[in-house]
Amino acid sequence: MKAVQFEEYGNPAEVLSCVELPAPGAPAGTEIIVRMEAAPINPADLLMIAGEYAEQPNLPHVAGLEGVGRIEAVGAGVSGFSEGALVVPIPGSTWQERMRLKATDVIPLPEGIDPEQAAMLKVNPATAELLLSDVLKLESGDWVAQNAANSAVGRLLVQLAGERGIHTLDIVRRESAVRSLEDLGADAVLVDEGGPPAAFAERVTEVTGGARIRLGIDAIGGAATDSLAGILADGGVVVNYGLLSGEPCNIHPRHLIYRGVTLRGFWLSEWFQRARPGQVPTLYKRLVSMLAEGKLHVPVAARYPLAQVKEAVEHAGRGGRDGKVLLTC
Repeated sequence: MKAVQFEEYGNPAEVLSCVELPAPGAPAGTEIIVRMEAAPINPADLLMIAGEYAEQPNLPHVAGLEGVGRIEAVGAGVSGFSEGALVVPIPGSTWQERMRLKATDVIPLPEGIDPEQAAMLKVNPATAELLLSDVLKLESGDWVAQNAANSAVGRLLVQLAGERGIHTLDIVRRESAVRSLEDLGADAVLVDEGGPPAAFAERVTEVTGGARIRLGIDAIGGAATDSLAGILADGGVVVNYGLLSGEPCNIHPRHLIYRGVTLRGFWLSEWFQRARPGQVPTLYKRLVSMLAEGKLHVPVAARYPLAQVKEAVEHAGRGGRDGKVLLTC
């Protein structure tokens, strides 16, 4: 079977290879065999392949943090699953044609759900939902600000916030991204054109009506972190969940010392480790329900077969991309 793996860390377009690996064979008693259909290329995937992620697996390693597939075979000791059912694998290494998994290591999906949207269920929707619920207690009518708002997490955050009556100030880098966010229900979208922080703060006051923004969600790091801190109310929180700039978070001491703004991080894997019993299934039950109802959607920019993984990761790394790049089996 085909699989995408890397034997050394480095530039994904250079170190990834589509190889032939042995098929998994028949499942044991409590196992299932899943035939993968689609898997997205996330920034975290590219960081892991480059050796810059928090987790560095033993090499060689089959890439891919999430995806979706259909059950191809069921072990004799498995109940509640049938062949052909659509599932999301919880473990990684999804960039391969088939996976051998414990039946307890998949998220079952209802019939009729969009497989491509389901392929993107595990990471980004959960991250967006927890950024809204795990950092501060937000209520209907509250405002949050986020940068990289046209990213997959950013789009999902707009949709999830709207469902709860939370207003979003969405910051982007290009004018062409504004309309799509407004169509999703973004309350205010600003293009960050650089310039003095005071001038940007004035624009924020104008588009939000002077609303008190307590939470800033940062996917970029570098100077963008400080820009978010500057528009928060005193005592606000900036939570960083990404490093799109590749730079350390930069925040001026005046925000920390004089205004009581705090900076913290969020990592989905760490949340899984500290989640209370029942929290994980409850989270995904809500997200699966919203996905099935068409309330969550991320555009797909392109689809590539596993054999064209080098072209796929090059596309995923381009700036100005509108939507996810998927690998298909």
